Amino acid sequence: MKLVSYKTEDREHLGIFANGHIYNINSFNKALPDNMNDFLWGGDELMERALRINEDLLNGKIEGKEEPFYELLAPVPHPTSCRDGYAFRQHVEAARRNRKVPMIPEFDQYPIFYFTNHNAVQGPGEVECMPDHFQKLDFELEVAVVLNKKGRNIRAAEADSFIAGYMVMNDMSARTLQMEEMLLNLGPAKGKDFSTVIGPWLVTPDELAPYKTACKPGHTGNTYNLQMKCSVNGKQVSSGNMADMDWTFAEIIERCAYGCDVLPGDVIGSGTVGTGCFLELNGTGLLNNPDYQPQWLQPGDLVEMEITGLGVLSNVITKADTDFSILRLKKL
Repeated sequence: MKLVSYKTEDREHLGIFANGHIYNINSFNKALPDNMNDFLWGGDELMERALRINEDLLNGKIEGKEEPFYELLAPVPHPTSCRDGYAFRQHVEAARRNRKVPMIPEFDQYPIFYFTNHNAVQGPGEVECMPDHFQKLDFELEVAVVLNKKGRNIRAAEADSFIAGYMVMNDMSARTLQMEEMLLNLGPAKGKDFSTVIGPWLVTPDELAPYKTACKPGHTGNTYNLQMKCSVNGKQVSSGNMADMDWTFAEIIERCAYGCDVLPGDVIGSGTVGTGCFLELNGTGLLNNPDYQPQWLQPGDLVEMEITGLGVLSNVITKADTDFSILRLKKL
């Protein structure tokens, strides 16, 4: 099942995307909320009701009135929190090699994550950036999950049951801001807090069952053979696979929930897939060829991320009409 959040006449709704159309889920069953957050708090009971509606729609047992005019939002437009992991060894290894530092052994000991700005989550469409963001503006190709159960001290063996669904995620990064502030060993902050993009819809685990594959030896949890790619202005720049995750979402959730509550509506990203950002690609290019021309996102660029089974997330990068710069506020 594919769930969407969308807006009509400045009002947000929850819908099912089926047969190429969006249907308001509340129109089929008034017991189902008309927004994603309340739906996720309903856990498995509401999910099962929605799955039955989706099956009946696909089988033609019921008909619904499709939404003709809408604005597609992030599937989870108001997350209770947003964390991002660091699950792909290939990306970490390449980034460190490009900086001429050894692979950090702690990567293989435990999964890590950081909190980003859950109020800056957005969906398909324009991503407006400030002038300083364009100092090495980058995309990051990832998978994200959202939870629909409250839990604490969850073990990895049971953690997949807390996942409501999967989404494409673009963890936008302003690299100059990020690199400067992280010299102080705190962050990331301004390099990350302006936009995290998820979408185009939330895909429930049942749809991904045909792609299920074994996780890495010594690890626990579901993973899927999902091809991941990113194109900028129609040219493919990244290619990877979700099956390359070294740390599973189950293991990341286990760590997230240690000694604290995780909640319905919590969004968790996988971290960047190998080759999944310009920072890595530029570093590898310069390492192999000193004449390599680095590339960063520019105003007007079209970023399209596609993951098998999860759809295509499309965004156009725009520049805010201002000359305000926090980089110029640095004390000398």
